Amino acid sequence: MGFDLKFVDFSMNRCKRFNGLGLHSLVLSKACEEMISVKAKNWSESAHRFLKLCADSGNAEACYTLGMIRFYCLQNRGSGASLMAKAAISSYEPAIYSLAVIQFNGSGGSKNDKNLRAGVSLCARAAFLGHINALRELGHCLQDGYGVRQNIAKGRRFLIQANAKELAAVLATETPSAQNAGSWLTWNPLLHHRYVSVAGWTFLSDFGYNVPVPETHPANRFLSDWFSDCEGSPGPGLRLCSHSGCGRPETRRHEFRRCSVCGAANYCSRACQALDWKLRHKAECATVERWLDDGGEIEANGIDINVDVNGNVEAMES
Repeated sequence: MGFDLKFVDFSMNRCKRFNGLGLHSLVLSKACEEMISVKAKNWSESAHRFLKLCADSGNAEACYTLGMIRFYCLQNRGSGASLMAKAAISSYEPAIYSLAVIQFNGSGGSKNDKNLRAGVSLCARAAFLGHINALRELGHCLQDGYGVRQNIAKGRRFLIQANAKELAAVLATETPSAQNAGSWLTWNPLLHHRYVSVAGWTFLSDFGYNVPVPETHPANRFLSDWFSDCEGSPGPGLRLCSHSGCGRPETRRHEFRRCSVCGAANYCSRACQALDWKLRHKAECATVERWLDDGGEIEANGIDINVDVNGNVEAMES
């Protein structure tokens, strides 16, 4: 059976037009999270070029994702920070918050490059836009007087807002039948002050609700996979944030704060500390004496005591 050459020629031309349309800057600028998401094991020059095309087209999601990859994975600090700043200008909340974390830690530079006021300012901007981790971060900064004048009452209000938005996000994603059938949307005073994990749903709210673990952003998931499965350690003496949903590595030794109770957990931010404390670390944390017996060393740093709204205390080295 022969081929209709006119039909084949028409089909090929139409495919070329569709391919060209798919790479049009207007289409790339509107590409959704699923389209831009890439797994660390599939990273290649082609993936890099595609993300750059999307970023050059003004896609904030692509700017942030590629910025995180360049800054933390490829160690191209200037280009990565510029891409995140481009996304932040478009009011992309995760980018603004990530820039705040960079300012708090002085990431990519020395300890003297920390800018706590800039970090608080960026956190406030992201919090105003409704970013849950930024609300938590700002709440803890106000409670601790970290980079801003201490105001415990105002800090508590920000933590309450973070929990309200966390619960609202869960309600928005659950179906009505799941909401009615699930037992997680109940307050239990007996569970109010201890770690709980029920059928994979972890007790994360500060006020006694069982809610599902927040979905990890693709950029953070890429970082976690890159350093755990693909590339291993971020470098000699460098540590990863202990919160499983973060993936950020240190860019210099002792950049992250360390739990001074056990010395085993490290956090890039107070928000990651608060989430991991409820998710995992509260059940695993051991006293510092056991850590010292294992040959650990304590630096002569200040100690940062964080108290959550339930009165739970975890000490962190600053």
